[in-house]
Amino acid sequence: MKRVLSLCDGLGSWSQPYRDAGYDVVAVDALQGQDVRLLAFSDGWHGILAAPPCTHFAGSGARWWKSKGEAKLLEGLSVVDACLRIIATARPRWWALENPVGRLTTYLGPARLSFQPNEYGDTYTKRTLIWGDFTIPSGGKALDRPATASEGSKMHKMAPSEKRTQLRSVTPKGFADAFFRANP
Repeated sequence: MKRVLSLCDGLGSWSQPYRDAGYDVVAVDALQGQDVRLLAFSDGWHGILAAPPCTHFAGSGARWWKSKGEAKLLEGLSVVDACLRIIATARPRWWALENPVGRLTTYLGPARLSFQPNEYGDTYTKRTLIWGDFTIPSGGKALDRPATASEGSKMHKMAPSEKRTQLRSVTPKGFADAFFRANP
């Protein structure tokens, strides 16, 4: 059975297609009391998905970067570094690290893929970047007609709530499905 490690798994939307297909998906997430920075070495992973929290990186929060100071940035980078350490030591067949457009490119360089959810059939926009070693899923800019972004940037319109951060970080279903098909 193929094993997929999902780091900073959140609500599990990116790894769900793998679960549905019967893969052994191991999710590691702070919401479950697990800190990726403390994850010990393990190998045998077919693929690794990583979606570190974007709180200190997303361009949508740029107006707060200065007031947060370097401590919050270092905290966020330590999670990204841990994800990359795990990937480097595990050497999976494929891996991908996701984050919205923002300042993470300053630390990781250009992303391999940039997409909008409507390019994969969802009805909203949220420019997202993916770094890694993976097969780029069909769809995206290759689509003849992307879905109409009738919901616009729904992430910016979300009302405050306890789960707002989690809901804003959900991987679009269309992209998650396309990524799975391209990286089985």
